[in-house]
Amino acid sequence: MKDSSFDSSFDTSTSIESLVEELLNTANIKTNRRLIAELVTTSLHLGTDLPNTLNLKIASAALTEMRDAFAMFAPYVERKKVTIFGSARTTKDDPLYRLTEEVARSLAENGWMVVTGAGPGIMEAGMSGAGRDMSIGVSIRLPFETSANPIIAGDEKYVSMRYFFTRKLMLVKESNAFICMPGGFGTLDEMFELLTLSQTGKGNPVPIVMLDLPGDPFWESVDAFVRTTLVPRRLVSEADLALYHLALGVQDAVNEVVNFYRVYHSMRIVGKRIVLRLNSDLSDTALEQINIDFANLCESGGIEKVGASPSEVSDKDNLDKFRIAFHFARRDFGGLRRLINVLNRS
Repeated sequence: MKDSSFDSSFDTSTSIESLVEELLNTANIKTNRRLIAELVTTSLHLGTDLPNTLNLKIASAALTEMRDAFAMFAPYVERKKVTIFGSARTTKDDPLYRLTEEVARSLAENGWMVVTGAGPGIMEAGMSGAGRDMSIGVSIRLPFETSANPIIAGDEKYVSMRYFFTRKLMLVKESNAFICMPGGFGTLDEMFELLTLSQTGKGNPVPIVMLDLPGDPFWESVDAFVRTTLVPRRLVSEADLALYHLALGVQDAVNEVVNFYRVYHSMRIVGKRIVLRLNSDLSDTALEQINIDFANLCESGGIEKVGASPSEVSDKDNLDKFRIAFHFARRDFGGLRRLINVLNRS
């Protein structure tokens, strides 16, 4: 005798798939249909799971916020962007405010759009330095911080979010570099999450710069803690120290951001290999030396020049760039960062 509950579940699942397919056709959705179908199906399953109202509110609001933020960032997808993190409590007469203005102004002059949390303090200083036209804001709605700073308020390059996790996603996902100014719990959380994403390979290699005022060793103290406490206890590796840069001044910070993309352009995983796309070709002599110095990064074989893969060709993904590829052991992302540094000096 057949299990009627199994038949009912199967029929319901089949019916949902058919209805979702019909819905996509009605909405005239032609691209990314599988992913959109998964979003709709997951939403329906949330309903059949009978979650409490709070869980549904969180899921619904998070998706709505991400949609709004994706739409806001979309026109600037091809622009280089740097996120500046730092305290909301820094006052305009604080030297850190002026230092932030200076580094943001210099980056904007180099063509970088500046992304901040759109609040007061360091966030406002970053936008003041970059100017409204070169600023993008992603604010959080808090009882004591209810609106954007006056530089970005009302601009089309601004979005307000309810949840810290969705806000942090957008501050990190959309940027190609990060400047960390001194701050409190929130700033430290953002900085250490950046390092965690880089250390675990959950994020692409990016410049993470910690900038102090001369004679005021905020990040220098954090760096000392990492070196004298975390490394000796083997809680992080010596190689992980390459994941961030302690800047000695504004020009040092700007150079670290700009020069990171001098030769290195981007990265993509293709099958079991990591592909580094380069703005200029690598000499055979330099490639030979890199194979000697970074052999430990290869799970098997060596680092070699390659052409664009079929998947890159299909996606029209930076086909004009030079490429090297290797079977990455996927355990030493600090070593990968060191390799990129060497490529940028070649």
